[in-house]
Amino acid sequence: MQRRTSKTRAFDPDPDAPNQSCDHPDCDQPAGYRAPRGRDNLRSYYWFCLQHVRQYNANWDYYRGMTPGQIENHLRADTSWQRPSWKLGAMTGSARSSFTVDDLQDPLDILNARRTHPTQESPPRQQAPEALRQPLALLDLGWPTTLEDVKTRYRALARRYHPDANKDDPRAEERFKTIASAYATLRSHFTSAENVATAE
Repeated sequence: MQRRTSKTRAFDPDPDAPNQSCDHPDCDQPAGYRAPRGRDNLRSYYWFCLQHVRQYNANWDYYRGMTPGQIENHLRADTSWQRPSWKLGAMTGSARSSFTVDDLQDPLDILNARRTHPTQESPPRQQAPEALRQPLALLDLGWPTTLEDVKTRYRALARRYHPDANKDDPRAEERFKTIASAYATLRSHFTSAENVATAE
């Protein structure tokens, strides 16, 4: 007993083909294969039999009739999906003049844009307590911060530097202990602060 499959074979006719004869002159075979009419009309089709669609495709040249310059321009436009684009810094007019550093979406200040090119006076940064400066630096956290931020950062660093994940690194265990110690110091600070606030 043979298993039946509904999968279409490579050279089966198009199931949406119209019930007509091949568009090739003097051919009365059923048309089951479509081919675009031209470069500027890719969604309009000729319908051919298998023999003539193969012949049509073998002779198809999308760039026929175009000069080398037109071909190059077409290829360049394809690299940006036929959308307009500009060289970096080439924008002019109101769009460029109205853009400021504050328009950047950089919540983590990774680009250091506001510090490198300040557009306005920023309030002075708060200094972390002396006892927390080294633990904050070890976890690469700024001040002020929250216990949730500390926990999130610790989890990420613990996964990254855990000795089980770095078996070939002899310093992994010491590094992990340092991170854990910094986390314990910060957690103790926030826990104590919460207890004081609750007591008040």
